[in-house]
Amino acid sequence: MSVPALLALNAAEITEFLNEVFPGAMDAMVIEDVQPNAARVRMLYAPNRLRPGGTISGPSLMALADTAMWVALLGMIGRVPLSVTSHLDIDFLRKPAPADVIGHARLLKLGKRLAVGDVLMYSDTEDVPCARSSVTYAIPRNMAG
Repeated sequence: MSVPALLALNAAEITEFLNEVFPGAMDAMVIEDVQPNAARVRMLYAPNRLRPGGTISGPSLMALADTAMWVALLGMIGRVPLSVTSHLDIDFLRKPAPADVIGHARLLKLGKRLAVGDVLMYSDTEDVPCARSSVTYAIPRNMAG
């Protein structure tokens, strides 16, 4: 029987922390939910996120994947500003509508030095994912959190 994981920070605390250490990073994002080893982050629609053809751009989806995974990680390890992305890959599955996009992040492994997870992204108007990302975060040796 496994022991349930406890959150170090909730959605409001993570939002406050990110606004403090990375001003402006959350201007386009809303943390909707944080659970043990998981988070849901909404990227707000804006016309400047569209690429030719009227779809949400790849760089915008990558930013959502990275942010959603960082939020899930901070929920578990607390205020550790120097945790950084060490790997991110993305599969674009279908053309997302010009709307909010929601990223569902899930930590698959949380170790002492690395965290690995995936993020499924959905256009707010669709029930099937528009992108899938695998993200690895490096956790600093001396966590201050």
